[in-house]
Amino acid sequence: MAARKTEKIIMTRGKKKEAIARVRIKKGKGTIKINGKLIDAYEPESAKEVIMEPIIIAETVLGNGFYESLDIQANVKGGGVMGQAYACRTALGKALVEWSGSEDLKKKFTEYDRTLIIDDVRRKEPKKFLRKGARAKPIKSYR
Repeated sequence: MAARKTEKIIMTRGKKKEAIARVRIKKGKGTIKINGKLIDAYEPESAKEVIMEPIIIAETVLGNGFYESLDIQANVKGGGVMGQAYACRTALGKALVEWSGSEDLKKKFTEYDRTLIIDDVRRKEPKKFLRKGARAKPIKSYR
């Protein structure tokens, strides 16, 4: 029997509020897909820019066009559009650090924004009983 050739596949996840992103990186042709759509077709434009941040920063450390030999696939669900974008950004940052094994890249990500490699754990505070929200209190009037 022939030995099966194993290829390096990196799988990570990122979270932001209610959004959860799972990113898979492997050797390939340089395609970046989010929920089955190419990154060029992803809308809105501001969310696409947020998702591409780790790749742009990694180019300064790893060299231009490093991702052209990688296939990046992300599946994101839950939350809103920007929450999904930030979750995808975190998962992509973690995956790039793990794939490259570069301490310089990890340091660069941390200097730029810590949430590129560490999940944002903040959550919405629940609404309280007999109040309009989490902190708003009823108005007290004497007249």
